[in-house]
Amino acid sequence: MNSVFDIINVPLGYLFRGIYMFVGNYGWTIVLFTIIIKLVLVPLNIKQQKSMKKTQALQPRLAKLQEKYAQDKEKLSQETMKLYQEAGVSPMGGCLPMLLQFPILFAMFRFFPASFELRQEGFLWAKDLSGYDSILDLPFNIPLYGDHVSLFALLMGISMFFYSKMNMDQMPQDPNMAGMRGMQLYFMPIFMVVLCNNFSSGLSYYYMLSNIITLIQTWVIRKFFVDEKKLYAQIK
Repeated sequence: MNSVFDIINVPLGYLFRGIYMFVGNYGWTIVLFTIIIKLVLVPLNIKQQKSMKKTQALQPRLAKLQEKYAQDKEKLSQETMKLYQEAGVSPMGGCLPMLLQFPILFAMFRFFPASFELRQEGFLWAKDLSGYDSILDLPFNIPLYGDHVSLFALLMGISMFFYSKMNMDQMPQDPNMAGMRGMQLYFMPIFMVVLCNNFSSGLSYYYMLSNIITLIQTWVIRKFFVDEKKLYAQIK
């Protein structure tokens, strides 16, 4: 897996340094860097949103199947897969584009802390983008979290929460999925805040920008690129 991340990191490094030569400020370099990466991933995001809308359109029929075969889980599974096949919907269609983006997300996890260029480079309240951006020193140490509050990490968690909340209405309204929805909405943002509190503020800043841009992208895609009536007609 390391070789995969290295393959991704090399061109990203050239892109990052090229933007800096043009901008001359690492804070704004990260902004443009994030925008370019998100634009490259737009086709995957469109595919993901279309798949989620198709799955949402099937919910009434899935609910009837769950009611009909409540006592026969094996038959329910068979009929559910049959329904997906007849409608031309992949149950993994909404997850696959997201999974394809994970290598880039993990590559960024290695890229920013290892970027020599960010050392001693400040932006906004962060004095050093290669270290954490403490805005409050705590009089005690919290296990895993630390003894300070990193604002970029906190803002990243908040932006992640709102993006997850935006997608809640697109997830299957299955009682069995309640735990997964709760984990996505609450646990993952808190986990990422704890994880990134002691990491590079440049990394938290990138993830925060990525979440905000994805929020905007998702709204635009749903508004202008996903024709719900056409998708529902295809399902019917």
